[in-house]
This record gives sequence, structure tokens and C-alpha cells, in this order.
Amino acid sequence: MGLLSKLFGGGKSSDAGNRGSGGKEGAEVDYNGFKITAAARPQNGQWLTAGIIRKEIAGEVKEHRFLRADTHASPESANDFAVVKARQIIDEQGEGIFRD
Repeated sequence: MGLLSKLFGGGKSSDAGNRGSGGKEGAEVDYNGFKITAAARPQNGQWLTAGIIRKEIAGEVKEHRFLRADTHASPESANDFAVVKARQIIDEQGEGIFRD
């Protein structure tokens, strides 16, 4: 399995979450009609900023996953920052993040 595949879940279904990857999900946060789930990922003794942004559109739940190179000493810190980054993504791109 390649590095990018490992970082983005290796093709596992989205409801598998971070189980098996050593990740730590934070609580779901509502923001402007979107749902944000922080999902810190471990890397070399640090934690990467990562998360999932979801929104129901026309009866279908759309999902956008993001991963940043920012590292943190704890999963809680990485998750807190992931929520900040997710809000920034939503403010800048809105529903455009779900375009294929």
C-alpha cells in the first residue's frame, strides 16, 4: 500500500473512520450547515491535522476529507486545529469542496 493510500484511508469505507489507522477522532462540530469531524492522524510520534467535512445536499450526504502537513504534540491539539482549518475551508469554498 502506498503512502498516499495509507494517509487517506487505504480505500476503506468512510464509516470505518480511523479504526485501524491509529487515528483519533474528535467530537462532531456543526458549522454553517456543515458537520466537521476532526480526525488527527499519527506520524512519527506527532499528530497530523486531518478531518472530514460533511453536508447533506439533495438528500445525499457529501463528504470532503482533508489532511495537512501541520504536526502537533497531541491528538487533541491536532483536532482543535483541524476544526479551525475546516471552518476556513468552508468559509473559502462552501459547497464547492464537494465538486468532483
